[in-house]
Amino acid sequence: MKRLRSGYTTGACATAAAKGAALMLREQRLIGAVELTLPRGETAHFPLQGQVFSATEAACFVVKDAGDDPDITNGAKIHASVFFGPAEGAVPVTIFGGVGIGRVTKPGLAVAPGEWAINPVPRRMITDELLTIFPPHASRLTSHALPIIPHVTISIPNGELLAKKTLNARLGIIGGLSILGTTGIVRPISAQAWTDTIDAAIDVALACGCEAVVLSTGRTSELVVQRFLSSPLIQNAPFPLLGEGQGGLELSENTAFPEEAFVMMGDHVGHALRSCARKGVTRLILAGQFAKLLKIACGHEQTHVSSSELDLTTLAGWQELETSVLPLKTAVTARGVLEASGNDQELISIVCKRAQRFASALAPGVELKVLLAGYGGEVLYFA
Repeated sequence: MKRLRSGYTTGACATAAAKGAALMLREQRLIGAVELTLPRGETAHFPLQGQVFSATEAACFVVKDAGDDPDITNGAKIHASVFFGPAEGAVPVTIFGGVGIGRVTKPGLAVAPGEWAINPVPRRMITDELLTIFPPHASRLTSHALPIIPHVTISIPNGELLAKKTLNARLGIIGGLSILGTTGIVRPISAQAWTDTIDAAIDVALACGCEAVVLSTGRTSELVVQRFLSSPLIQNAPFPLLGEGQGGLELSENTAFPEEAFVMMGDHVGHALRSCARKGVTRLILAGQFAKLLKIACGHEQTHVSSSELDLTTLAGWQELETSVLPLKTAVTARGVLEASGNDQELISIVCKRAQRFASALAPGVELKVLLAGYGGEVLYFA
């Protein structure tokens, strides 16, 4: 089997571009490539493109190579320009975001609201490289009466367009992409981008004061739960939406579910539940369609894995379930079982309760409810 190739983060690419621009400004000549020592000690080589320089400013860009990882920023041009300007506060290097770099508008992220969405590790990498090229005591370009320091602007020309394919806006990153990365390296086909986003979304929800967090397995189920929680139906339902008498999460008439409360966890159920418990979430709604909830009920922390046939066999073996509602001879998928059963309430209740028990075990101490989103956009269960 072919070995998958690693790539580099936007933070590493931005640092390489900033280093290249700084070297051209200092040496007044074209630089074709730079090498970086990444945070874990690896050495990486970055070709430069679009090099321009003058006596006062230099700029270039690095084309991001994400390796074999399906990263939406793969091939993006990460630009950096460097010039000298007045010192701003105590920082030895001033770092700005330009076109295509987002600004943070909500609390809970690694960068404070109002700041450019350039995370702490890339900021430190850029600062360290520029201080190596322009030591703080250097005087060649600092003949003004006021102290002047390197100013770096990072930009991604199509960053705002690319950001629309991410969850940045929900996290409160507006106007473009984030400059990210703690190691400088993108591992191919890894789940880290997803799980990092889940963690950040939970942090934002808590920082924004959300009373409860809503985890969904996909956008379809998320839309269903969003419509449901904004509807008067939740207060006056004829079937057990609030799980009366069953304990668990009680939603008051005033419970608010702002945008930040909704966290898309995808297949990473175990990670999302543990993260909620670890970060101090006290109330939680788990929303998904039948096939995903069945996987959770069968004990899968990662719902992308495992055989549907095995899940159906497990389902058929549950003693509390009347086999008459399980048309396993004709249905080959979990959705097929549900639809052939006519949305049988006994089947639905058993699967959702088992999913709730398994989820609660992964998030001890968290009050938790389960919502089953029907394949027609309806709510089939909430308790």
